[in-house]
Amino acid sequence: MIRAVADTHTLIWYLFEDKRLSRRAKQFIDIASEKGDQIGFSAISVIEIVYLIEKAKINPDTLTRLLEATAAEDAALVEIPVTGQIADRMRSAPRESIPDMPDRIVAATALNLHIPVISRDGRIKVSKLETIW
Repeated sequence: MIRAVADTHTLIWYLFEDKRLSRRAKQFIDIASEKGDQIGFSAISVIEIVYLIEKAKINPDTLTRLLEATAAEDAALVEIPVTGQIADRMRSAPRESIPDMPDRIVAATALNLHIPVISRDGRIKVSKLETIW
């Protein structure tokens, strides 16, 4: 069962055990994994990771680590495709509240699945969406 949707920075920080990932966020992911549950991430995060690698903003091994982390059938991290249903849910995450399109897609993904998003993004946190940080 998918327990939450990880924002892109959450995903990156988790993969690299970065100290910027909050204790609460890390514990939530670890506990879900220990229980055999999953943490989802939007396909837009994969695209964003490639973009950030190209701009030399993040470790070039990030995509490789992500692909390795999701390769196993029982992987704790699972990619969620961007669908028409998720695009329709973007209307519930208004641009005025969450102006960044990848963040809106992540938020819409969580809204569509009725689960929280794991993010430190202040704009997502002030929206009506349940956040873990």
